[in-house]
Amino acid sequence: MSRRALYVETVIRTDLDTLWRYTQDPRLHARWDLRFSQIEPVVGSPGRFRYTTEFLGLVVSGTGTHAGESTRPDGGRTSVLRFASADPLSLIKTGSGYWRYTPVDDGVRFVTGFDYTTRWGVVGRFADLLFRPFFGWMTAWSFDRLRLWLETGAPPEELPLLSPSARRCRRSPRPGKDGVAPRILDTLEQA
Repeated sequence: MSRRALYVETVIRTDLDTLWRYTQDPRLHARWDLRFSQIEPVVGSPGRFRYTTEFLGLVVSGTGTHAGESTRPDGGRTSVLRFASADPLSLIKTGSGYWRYTPVDDGVRFVTGFDYTTRWGVVGRFADLLFRPFFGWMTAWSFDRLRLWLETGAPPEELPLLSPSARRCRRSPRPGKDGVAPRILDTLEQA
């Protein structure tokens, strides 16, 4: 991941199996993650999915592929993905990232790191100066929304808009492996 890669971390007071299910099931994922309106598995293509995002009245779609390690020697889990959009309205052209799940005393430390390339040349790079911080905020807000859902039981659609807060999430990696993509990402095919 580059130095511009986005990073978000939170601790959720839940068990590993529950967090895994709420993040790996596309229907549940789309409910808490502000970045997606819909995520659908591609029938007959395990690990592949289509996504739709609605933002400021624009609808953008793309595709992705993912893989996960649900049993790791350290007791944690990882999930990796690659994504792409051929949609000319999408600032994001291609990208990749990971989720890392680490059991801790008071729940599960849930981490993401991801990066992407833009389209539209110089205009796209300039637009990304504004978009990237906002996209990081959306990710952190969504992580806190998931945390609230799992800790309180309140469905994300019923949470007041100001209940989740991006400020509750760490936005820079700790020294060590959290800011480094898992090796399984290198083996994942392109989206």
